[in-house]
Amino acid sequence: MDIQVSALGAIIGLLISIVLIFMKAPPVYGLFVGALAGGMIGGASLEETIELMISGAQDMITAILRILAAGILAGVLIKTGGAESIARTIIHKIGETRALFALALATLILTAVGVFVDIAVVTVAPIALVIAKNANISKTAILLAMVGGGKAGNIMSPNPNTIALSDAFATPLTSVMLAGVLPGIVALFFTYFLAKHLSLTKKDAKVALTDIEHKESPETKLPSFKAALSAPLVAVVLLSLRPTFGIEIDPMVALPLGGIAGSILMGQFQGIIDQATFGLSKMSNVAVLLIGTGLIAGVITNSTLGDVL
Repeated sequence: MDIQVSALGAIIGLLISIVLIFMKAPPVYGLFVGALAGGMIGGASLEETIELMISGAQDMITAILRILAAGILAGVLIKTGGAESIARTIIHKIGETRALFALALATLILTAVGVFVDIAVVTVAPIALVIAKNANISKTAILLAMVGGGKAGNIMSPNPNTIALSDAFATPLTSVMLAGVLPGIVALFFTYFLAKHLSLTKKDAKVALTDIEHKESPETKLPSFKAALSAPLVAVVLLSLRPTFGIEIDPMVALPLGGIAGSILMGQFQGIIDQATFGLSKMSNVAVLLIGTGLIAGVITNSTLGDVL
C-alpha cells in the first residue's frame, strides 16, 4: 500500500488507545479511536486512514476464524467437566505433600490444553481451598500457584495468542506451541518456588473452614481422566500431522474436531450445542478485540515506525 503514516502519528495513536483503555473504554473502541487519530496525525487523510484500518482488520480474519473454532474445544472441556476431571486427577496423584506444585501443574495442564486461565483457576480453586486448609497453606500462596501455573500453561497452549502468532508468521501452530514448552516449564518451577516461599510467611491469611463450605464440586458424573484428555489429544495429533507427515490440517478444523471427539468419548455429545455455544461466548470477546488490534496494526504497519526503530 502506497499510503504512509509518520512514526510520530503511529506512536500517538497507540498512546491514545492505551489511555482510553486505561480509562475503562471498551478496548475495541479505544483501538478504533487511536488508529483513526494516529493515521490523521501521521499525515494521512480521513479516507486513507479508513483504508489502512480496514486493511489491517482484514489481515486478522484468518486468526479470528481459528480462534472462534477453538471455542468448541474449550467449551467441551469446561461444560462436560473434563477440565475438572483433569485437575482432580493430577492433584490426587501428586498428593497434598506437594500441594502447591500440584495446584500449579493442574492449572498449567488445563490452560495448555485450551482452557482459559480464569476458568482454570475457578475450576481448581475449590480443590485448592480444601488442600490449603488441610496443609495450613496461605491463600496468597495457593492463588499464586494457580495463576502462575495457568500463565505458564498459556504459553504452550492453542490459545488466541499462539493462533494469532501462527497466522502472522505463517508458522505451524504446533511449532509455536512447542516453542513455549521450555519457557512454560521454567515458569512452572519458578512459580512453585515463589509460592513455596510465600507459604512460609506467617502473616498471610490462612484458609478457614467457612472458605471451603459448600464450595467443593461434586466428583460424581465427571468423565474419566483418559476420556477428558481425549479432546486435546485428538487436536494435538491432528495438528502434528503437518510437521511429522506433511499432512496439513488447519487449526480451524483440528481444534473443533478435537472438541467433538472428546465430547463423544466422554459420552456427552448430546450437549454439544451448549458446549459450543459456551465456548463461542468465551472466544467472541477475543475475536472482537483482535479486530480492534487489526485496525491500529494497519496504521502502524504502514508507518515509518519500523524504520525509526
